[in-house]
Amino acid sequence: MSKIKTAFFCSNCGYESTKWTGKCPSCNEWNTFVEELIEKPSKNNKRDWTAYSSNDFNGKTIALREVSAGEEKRIITPDAELNRVLGNGIVAGSITLIAGEPGIGKSTLFLQNGLLLKDITTLYISGEESEQQIKMRADRLNIQNENFYLLTETSTQVIFQEIKKLKPQLVIVDSIQTLHSPYIESSAGSVSQIRESAAEFQRFSKETNTPVFLIGHITKEGNIAGPKILEHMVDTVLQFEGDQHYAYRILRTIKNRFGSTSELGIYEMTGSGMRPVSNPSEILITQKEEQLSGISIAATLEGLRPLLIEVQALVTQSVYGTPQRTSSGFDLRRLQLLLAVLEKRGGFHFGMKDVFVNIAGGLKVEDPSIDLAMVSALLSSYEDVPVSQHIAFAGEVGLSGEIRAVNRIEQRIAEAEKLGFEKIIISKYNQKGLGKQRFNIELVTMSKVEDLYKYLF
Repeated sequence: MSKIKTAFFCSNCGYESTKWTGKCPSCNEWNTFVEELIEKPSKNNKRDWTAYSSNDFNGKTIALREVSAGEEKRIITPDAELNRVLGNGIVAGSITLIAGEPGIGKSTLFLQNGLLLKDITTLYISGEESEQQIKMRADRLNIQNENFYLLTETSTQVIFQEIKKLKPQLVIVDSIQTLHSPYIESSAGSVSQIRESAAEFQRFSKETNTPVFLIGHITKEGNIAGPKILEHMVDTVLQFEGDQHYAYRILRTIKNRFGSTSELGIYEMTGSGMRPVSNPSEILITQKEEQLSGISIAATLEGLRPLLIEVQALVTQSVYGTPQRTSSGFDLRRLQLLLAVLEKRGGFHFGMKDVFVNIAGGLKVEDPSIDLAMVSALLSSYEDVPVSQHIAFAGEVGLSGEIRAVNRIEQRIAEAEKLGFEKIIISKYNQKGLGKQRFNIELVTMSKVEDLYKYLF
């Protein structure tokens, strides 16, 4: 009896069905089912890793009290930014997915990190480039490593045979969308192929305690290509992002089973690879000689990292009937909320003005603590009076015009103090959390937006 059968998969969420349906019962999307040929692997095709690892992976039921809590092993890389986003190093037996725009530098970053780990046997599997192409990029990085190996192959069967021979301590796959499993007869990059290839690497990673990095593509909507289940299968999901017009790249944690999910690492793209940026506040604040209106400095947090960023606003008389509202790096709905608060509570007529706001450096910020800096920049541009370069802001603005307290205020104050700011304006309600700490920076506390206007202008 033939083991080959046809199944239908939802290209959006990976739901499997025996027949075609117009609407997916899992994600409720329309016309997303595609037909694929499936070949179920027989029992003798099962991967056996007993020769590879001493890990006791017997698959039997065990009581929780009988599990020995071993120390969590982590590989500390020379790249401090990668360590930060992974939660202080690469965890043994973890599987990590990295996604980003084409040409953003995913392959360069992980080729560079593989070459930097000189004491670890690393296997770099590429389904997109030849050995010569990878060698050219490695020469540009100018890092020598005797324990770094290449494999240009797309069949998972051949890949795992080579892995058994080499026994690497770290595996990098570039990219998961190019791999295909011999057990499934659909083309590489299809929903079932991505899911099966990722599942094989997941089993290998857990049974041998070998960390695996899977580099992934993204769709034109900006989502990770393939089924959503791909993100559920892995331990960590990293998003590599940045504007093509800026030299800076941001590595952001979306999911992490071994650390914080809101961490962020910043790199600078150079001719010789990715350079980790240890003090991003200095690059995110524009160095300028004369004071300009519509600019203020916000003390924000990304994960556990305090950042000082420059907030820019431009308020001009509206030429057309409907005033424009344009935002880059800041939530447009949040901007409209702040303008409504200023109009209602402060009596400023933004209804007849065009408003343009920008977060300098190409960052996208969701922290509500930059509200106060945004309000200051808007008022500064409205009045055409510059805000002092030596003042930083940290506070959330409520609908009634009150300045609300923000979390981890001590870190924000310490970062502003470190960068030489003379004053930081915070909420009056943050004083309780500060206790008796002494800072070499003047703390200005306020409770209303009207107080801020009187103080600055």
